[in-house]
Amino acid sequence: MRHYLIINHIGAIRAEHDDFVIRFASAMNQLLLLKSTDGSDVEWSKEVKGNMYDMIVEGFQLLSKWTARIWEQCAWKFSRPCKDASPSFSDYEKVVRYNYSAEERKALVELVGYIKSVGSMMQRCDTLVADALWETIHAEVQDFVQNTLAIMLRTTFRKKKDLSRILSDMRTLSADWMANTNKSESELQSSQHGGEDSKANIFYPRAVAPTTAQVHCLQFLIYEVVSGGNLRRPGGLFGNSGSEIPVNDLKQLETFFYKLGFFLHILDYSATVATLTDLGFLWFREFYLESSRVIQFPIECSLPWMLVDCVLESPNSGLLESVLMPFDVYNDSAQQALVLLKQRFLYDEIEAEVDHCFDIFVTKLCEIIFTYYKSWAASELLDPSFLFASDNAEKYAVQPIRLNMLLKMTRVKLLGRMINLRSLITERINKAFRENIEFLFDRFECQDLCAIVELEKLLDVLKHSHELLSRDLSIDSFSLMLNEMQENISLVSFSSRLASQIWSELQTDFLPNFILCNTTQRFIRSSRTVPVQKPSVPSAKPSFYCGTQDLNSAHQSFARLHSGFFGIPHMFSIVRLLGSRSLPWLIRALLDHISNKITLLEPMITGLQESLPKSIGLLPFDGGVTGCVRLVKEHLNWETKSELKAEVLHGIKEIGSVLYWMGLLDIVLREKDSMDFMQTAPWLGLLPGGDGQIVTSQDGEHSPVVSLFKSTASAMVSYPGCPSPSSFHIMSKQAEAADLLYKANLNTGSVLEYALAFTSAALDKYCSKWSAAPKTGFIDITISRDFYRIYSGLQIGYLEESAQVPSNSHDRLGDSIAWGGCTIIYLLGQQLHFELFDFSYQILNIAEVEAVSVMQTHKNSQFAVQGWEALLEAMKKARRLNNHVFSMLKARCPLEEKTACAIKQSGAPIHRIKFDNTVSAFETLPQKGA
Repeated sequence: MRHYLIINHIGAIRAEHDDFVIRFASAMNQLLLLKSTDGSDVEWSKEVKGNMYDMIVEGFQLLSKWTARIWEQCAWKFSRPCKDASPSFSDYEKVVRYNYSAEERKALVELVGYIKSVGSMMQRCDTLVADALWETIHAEVQDFVQNTLAIMLRTTFRKKKDLSRILSDMRTLSADWMANTNKSESELQSSQHGGEDSKANIFYPRAVAPTTAQVHCLQFLIYEVVSGGNLRRPGGLFGNSGSEIPVNDLKQLETFFYKLGFFLHILDYSATVATLTDLGFLWFREFYLESSRVIQFPIECSLPWMLVDCVLESPNSGLLESVLMPFDVYNDSAQQALVLLKQRFLYDEIEAEVDHCFDIFVTKLCEIIFTYYKSWAASELLDPSFLFASDNAEKYAVQPIRLNMLLKMTRVKLLGRMINLRSLITERINKAFRENIEFLFDRFECQDLCAIVELEKLLDVLKHSHELLSRDLSIDSFSLMLNEMQENISLVSFSSRLASQIWSELQTDFLPNFILCNTTQRFIRSSRTVPVQKPSVPSAKPSFYCGTQDLNSAHQSFARLHSGFFGIPHMFSIVRLLGSRSLPWLIRALLDHISNKITLLEPMITGLQESLPKSIGLLPFDGGVTGCVRLVKEHLNWETKSELKAEVLHGIKEIGSVLYWMGLLDIVLREKDSMDFMQTAPWLGLLPGGDGQIVTSQDGEHSPVVSLFKSTASAMVSYPGCPSPSSFHIMSKQAEAADLLYKANLNTGSVLEYALAFTSAALDKYCSKWSAAPKTGFIDITISRDFYRIYSGLQIGYLEESAQVPSNSHDRLGDSIAWGGCTIIYLLGQQLHFELFDFSYQILNIAEVEAVSVMQTHKNSQFAVQGWEALLEAMKKARRLNNHVFSMLKARCPLEEKTACAIKQSGAPIHRIKFDNTVSAFETLPQKGA
């Protein structure tokens, strides 16, 4: 058993292969050097060509030996089917499919690769070694017929006329007397008849091999000399028993006889190589088709495909370069079917199987290539600190695979056709990239907005894998594929698929269900969320994520860090993914959402205004905290309008969430603009000056980049040998255009300031209802129903609820309610009114006064407010948050001369202050309806 199985000999075969390939390459180099040298030494030439001949002979012997190994193993397997296979399996499956272990398949693939690679190497050098082989054979034949036979004629066969005649016929038949350099023409005439004074001859190196007829005639004549016509000679043809020929001469005749037989194979070089490397017998299974009574077996039972699949599924990446070798078995079997067996139906069966197998092969190979480059990219993008802290960082490393040769193959010969494998791989890889982008978008559409960081990370991995693969394949541009999958190819398309999905998530899930934590600058999902119906997250192969399971888990651990909130990292991801093309569309959609919300709130607030009493005065200090809270409840008779209150609160909360979202976006854009300025300023000759101004650093009229290109263009034009001076003028003009473009983009405005200006414009329509001027011209503190009164009542209501049930109202509204309410109050010019007449502010003032008076009387500061600690603490937090919001609004959207314009000279107040927003918001961003 050990003798027949290749796995037991593969080590020795591998050593033989490596040694032969090295020596064959060395012999070829010597032969090429000989051909490139003029007037080389005859002896050295003879030595080099003789060595080449020996290498060809050794190669034929190795190929014959290795092919015989495969024959022997196949015969062994066919004679001993698998005993552990199920009885339902066919006989062919028992002898092929289940009769080869994984190691045996690997050894067989390796041996097939050695046979085909050595055969291909020898076939490629056919024309290079032909002269050397012919010359060596010519020298062997001439040495024998002109020297060896001459000696025999003078000694052994001198008195044997019949045998001498045969030997003379051999010389006459094959001797090349024109190549003899030692004798004159008269001597040549005598030497042809074997004169006694003949000496050893020296021949011209002539690449003239004997014909096949000459070789067969020489073999026949040697047979006649040795056997004497006796076909049953004892001891065999060259046996010594009863022979009149001396042993030495008999040995020389025997050696030359067998050399002549091998000369035929050397002369028919290409056919010999094809015969020795013919492994078509591995496919034929007609006997088992007849015995199993089936038309054809599945391709899983085909031994050539089993070898291809073994290479593709094997973790040993070193075999991948030999993956195409088993396909040559199909070429051999097809050649046998057409030429040897002359059966067209066999060829049709082979062709059908090859078409199917090659399609599966290309698909699996592209999956391996895509997975490898994806894993490589994901491994390079891992955080070094994560790898340093990991206990087993080696599992995130990707073992290199030599795919360069496969990716460069443009001519794969299969059944007489030339297949461009590189083109097929490129086509499949382009499709894989598009499918991966489509899957990532589908996955994001099934998640909330917090998954935007994970989406960007996966797209970065995919983009980096595209960069790595682009070094070896000419695949489509990644930006082109990304825009194509986003349906953002058209020049007038500004709403990409990703931007539409982000806007949809903002509308349906983020704004209604996320609450703001002002301290951490993050939005988190409320515990009282409205369930949103979404499709289940699609699953895919690991290659569509990061390549391998280990790399997927590593990158998912990073994604989980950002999955529970929305903050600055998510905003950076949105800005980078949408870019300057789709981001303005999203901003406009959010601003329209604010306008629509204000429109929807107007009738609701009117309903709350109508429920307020006609007279609401200041809260009395003598009533204490308890009395003031009771009095506020009596004033705010909104018990029947609880649903209306909730809708108003949620509307204001959504407005605040949008404005804070714009604030986060403004922070990210400002950082991006600063980075862009740092990169472009040296080329534009700009420096940051005082008060945020930009100062020009150069004294001339042109920036450094324009000056550089202009000076280069003038220098090249003045050079007489300049091939195309117009191209340098074009470059200088392009530099001027780039200078104007980048300088125009430096003075960008603030998104937040524009959002506040837009909100102010939207509030102007309802200014008369929400901020009505008093009839007397003075502030009316008793009958005012302005917006700040409504918000003040709503604020104390949800503060009281949050004090009674901890984390109840705050979990529904968060800090966004303060941003929305305070922004509307500020833009309506009611900040001072709110700070004076807010119910919670008045209660806090009363609590402070009452605490001081009680402390002076009872020496106990907690006596007066006992039972209201939670409410007072909530009011203090709300006041601090409101003050923070107002201070931010004053800094980003200041009201013009608000102190001087607040009161007229006569003492009458100006209720509504008209102001202009900051200049940057109106100069850089379009107005609605513009």
